[in-house]
Amino acid sequence: MRRILGIALAVLLIGGVIAVIVIGGQGPDHTPTKSVRGVIGSEKSEFFRDPDVTKALAAKGYTVKTETSGSWAMDQLDLKEYDFAFPSSSEPAQEIEAAAGVKGAQTTKPFFSPLVVIARANAAKVLADNGLVRMSGKNSGTLLMGPYLKAAEEDRNWQQLTGANAFTELAGRVFIKTTDPATSNSGALFIAATSNVANSGTVVSDDAGIARTAPLLRKLISVQGALEPSTDDPFRAFISGSGEPLILAYESQVASLLIQKQATGGAADMVVLYPDTTVNSPHTFVPISEKAKELGTLLATDPKLRELAVRHGFRPQEGVAEFTAATAPYPGYLNPGLTGIRQVGAPTVKVLMALAARAKGQGDTP
Repeated sequence: MRRILGIALAVLLIGGVIAVIVIGGQGPDHTPTKSVRGVIGSEKSEFFRDPDVTKALAAKGYTVKTETSGSWAMDQLDLKEYDFAFPSSSEPAQEIEAAAGVKGAQTTKPFFSPLVVIARANAAKVLADNGLVRMSGKNSGTLLMGPYLKAAEEDRNWQQLTGANAFTELAGRVFIKTTDPATSNSGALFIAATSNVANSGTVVSDDAGIARTAPLLRKLISVQGALEPSTDDPFRAFISGSGEPLILAYESQVASLLIQKQATGGAADMVVLYPDTTVNSPHTFVPISEKAKELGTLLATDPKLRELAVRHGFRPQEGVAEFTAATAPYPGYLNPGLTGIRQVGAPTVKVLMALAARAKGQGDTP
């Protein structure tokens, strides 16, 4: 009898282990999970780390692991190791498709985020008093790209601006801290926007346009010294109270702080400036393996994931109303309708990379 009971118990234990293994490979609704690995822009890392995002993805049958990279450097990775890439705009997505051998893949643009310049309150006041910024509220305004680029071309120092001497932290050349335009999407799109303004309001499309705008772009980049590979580090430095008085960021980074009520410390006196000429940044999902083929669509259409994207400051695809509702308590910082902002196209990948190289003092031809 003892032997029979022992055998029965062993069978039950083995059955229990098997049940655990099977259940462990399923989502909460018993959907079999697909474990996928992706490379993403750093500005989306907190979104994918959010436990609620993990839970929402699991409910749809996905376990997602991510690593970060500059969007324009992703095509240099061994993409066969990843199931998807998620750069910060459509331009590098084209290069990723080609490098991964998935040209013509069904890419998706689940959400987007415009570029902004974050300024210390004192810096914004001085720029406004000198005609480089137009304030629309205590913590928001518009960066006037024409006057700003003129100041950069003339190597203007803060001390040459009226009122700057009252603030000891404003010293040296007036510049916006950007990321590396050769590897980071925000830096590349800033170059795209500034080259448009410098090229009489038209997209740079040829060698003549590159030659015409390169000297000014070189001034914008060379004054910065070492360049960051992504927006995350300079943004974190700014909100901690250190860093430069003017930095380039994504609106999503600011909106996320506000929505999650984390705008304290160094972020408390920030002023959000929208460049009056900009190139939007549609985050583009590139499926590399079959396992991730439907994930981009899920991120774009699932109501819960769209809600969570807004929580992290992103504007969902065709989701102006969702973003506006979530950011309604913070009209003093944001411009939900992007009122008064001229949105321009980006140059071709070849031209944009040539502009980035010239801006960094590398080479003379595209």
